[in-house]
Amino acid sequence: MNTVKADSLIAHIHGTSEKMAAAAAQAAAAAIAEAVEVRGIARVILATAVSQIEFYHSLVADKTVDWSRIVLFHMDEFLGIGEHQSASFGKFLNENLLTRVPVRTAHKLQGDSLLPLNECARYESLLRESPVDLCCFGVGENGHIAFNDPDVADFEEEYWVKLAKLDERCRLQQVKDGVFPSLADVPQYAYTLTIPALMATRQVIGIVPGSHKAEAVGKMLQGPVSTACPASILRHHPKAVLHLDTLSAERLLIS
Repeated sequence: MNTVKADSLIAHIHGTSEKMAAAAAQAAAAAIAEAVEVRGIARVILATAVSQIEFYHSLVADKTVDWSRIVLFHMDEFLGIGEHQSASFGKFLNENLLTRVPVRTAHKLQGDSLLPLNECARYESLLRESPVDLCCFGVGENGHIAFNDPDVADFEEEYWVKLAKLDERCRLQQVKDGVFPSLADVPQYAYTLTIPALMATRQVIGIVPGSHKAEAVGKMLQGPVSTACPASILRHHPKAVLHLDTLSAERLLIS
């Protein structure tokens, strides 16, 4: 296993996506156990995307995780999409996690809320109740984290939850991932946790497999820290680790 460091961010490169997912799950389980030991509860944010499925499976299989002590959040949701719809990230969370393990509480964004700004405020108030212990994130092909695409990412955002306009590359990724059948079906707006909300978590663990993410990973680790690649800001997080497979790391310059 190779390791690359970029500012404060440490990236581990694993031989396969399966090994990557297992290592990330082991690290997440340890972070959860530490939070439970110190505070009696673990507040956790999870990414909800196809790229995270192997990680979810590894985490569910880890019998050391005390799910009854976990308060769960997710990062984003499409505007106008209800939890009963196949594209909903709340539905993804149900199918890949919540029907398999007994979490204490799962707070989900209501994409079909009739009052979207009120929904942003509701979710933000839940996040701000006390510090979040762990955020497990993915990185988009355009370098986004959550739905903070380059055009709308703001490292100094006032709010922790907002409505964001999705750029075309992000929307196309949803089609490639099988979330929607065509670009025309992908909503143009989504709820997202903002970058300050993600940076406020005590620890962040990234899970980024696949050659289609190699460009973004290269910019994230070896380009400038800039909203042109929003994920690059995680290089300034005090406790950040990134798990890659050989495909997602293929464009890195490793000495």
